[in-house]
Amino acid sequence: MNTFAILAIYRYEMNRLGRTLMQSVISPVVSTSLYFIVFGAAIGARMDTGTGIPYGGFITPGLIMLALITQCIQSGQTAIYFPKFTGTIYEILSAPVALTEILIGYVGAAATKGMIVGLIILATSAFFVDVRVDHPVMMVLFMVLTAVTFSLAGFIIGIWAKNFEQLSLVPMLVVPPLTFLGGTFYSIKALPPFWQLVSHFNPVFYLVSGFRWSFFSQADVNPMISLAMVALFFGLCLLVAAWIFRTGYKLKS
Repeated sequence: MNTFAILAIYRYEMNRLGRTLMQSVISPVVSTSLYFIVFGAAIGARMDTGTGIPYGGFITPGLIMLALITQCIQSGQTAIYFPKFTGTIYEILSAPVALTEILIGYVGAAATKGMIVGLIILATSAFFVDVRVDHPVMMVLFMVLTAVTFSLAGFIIGIWAKNFEQLSLVPMLVVPPLTFLGGTFYSIKALPPFWQLVSHFNPVFYLVSGFRWSFFSQADVNPMISLAMVALFFGLCLLVAAWIFRTGYKLKS
């Protein structure tokens, strides 16, 4: 394992975080803070979650998960897409660096960026709503697994995308609906039986439910099932990445 190459890629991507601080960190934190102000303070006092949890605190895990998923996908896909777009990817591929080492460097940096944003939003939420964390180890575990999984998914999207339109397709048109329909702002127990059943086919539902359990010990589904779903999605992404490396799909052609 060429740790020097992994660290070089990782450090380069983390340095890029400093150059894009407004877009990568400040923008999602400000946007999420507006959710806390509007939904947590203004509307939250009139909302009943049916769980005994104040509405502002109830939506906090979902908002953190929304920011984490979005940031990880965007970081993962842009990290590999722009070298493809500029042609510098061939310099990386021609270097004595294995594809797995390239993957670890890029995905590790994207996951770290997502974790930084998620933790900042968690700290920021304390200024707007009452939040407690009943299971901090599980909270960190969910965050790390989600960050790595969706950074890997973003990496795959960056390889697949032919243009900027395809690059923005998933984070703009796929992730927000899945997150908003995944129980971010409500418990699916408030839905009619049919829509409760439909929600169980939404992968983000399991992430939000499990992550919320780590905060308040309450969830719409068993947290172990949520954890298994994250692991399953991670395994699927690994299989796709392995196929890309084996075939050289859009990397060597």
